[in-house]
Amino acid sequence: MGGVRGAERRRFFAILATGRYPEPIFEFNVGVLRWSWRVGYYAYGALGTDRYPPFTLREVPEYPATLKIAYPEHLSRGLVLVKWWLLALPHYLVIAFFMGGGTYLAYQTGTWTAQSRSDGLAGGLIGLLTLFAGVALLFTGRYPRGLFDLLLGMHRWVLRVAAYAALMTDVYPPFRLDLGGAEPRALAVPDGGPAAAVTVEAPGPR
Repeated sequence: MGGVRGAERRRFFAILATGRYPEPIFEFNVGVLRWSWRVGYYAYGALGTDRYPPFTLREVPEYPATLKIAYPEHLSRGLVLVKWWLLALPHYLVIAFFMGGGTYLAYQTGTWTAQSRSDGLAGGLIGLLTLFAGVALLFTGRYPRGLFDLLLGMHRWVLRVAAYAALMTDVYPPFRLDLGGAEPRALAVPDGGPAAAVTVEAPGPR
């Protein structure tokens, strides 16, 4: 844990002093978020696939749940002081509703993640809707498309805020529920742009 806290401090002061996120720490944190998203999608965060999540922090394009965060060439040195607690506070209130009062964005392994319980269970509205999806799958073998789209929209919101709170982007997360498995292309920021783009996609069960 001391090593993790040390990495957090190095990340914070590196951005404050240079406006750059240490790339090895960035890649590790993206990997942790990616792993958490794949496990949540497979387990009781969405029940979105029967494919077991791969044991890797690296990108696996063929897996049905993907997360990409482009490395930012420059970050605001002033925003690093306030964005992870003050500016993100309104989003934390929304996410508390999504994830449940006792299940919130937890600070784990050096980054904010959307998976705060070790048993893979989600709480709040996400947990309730996933339960409904599980019942539908049990009795019909089909995933209600509208329910899937809503769950993906909420997870997308959570992961955007996670990346912002982990200082990985200066782009403020939109107060918008982008439904469905495909990321709105209008939000994309090219690699090497002024801020990292957060892309969360899952094609969904057929």
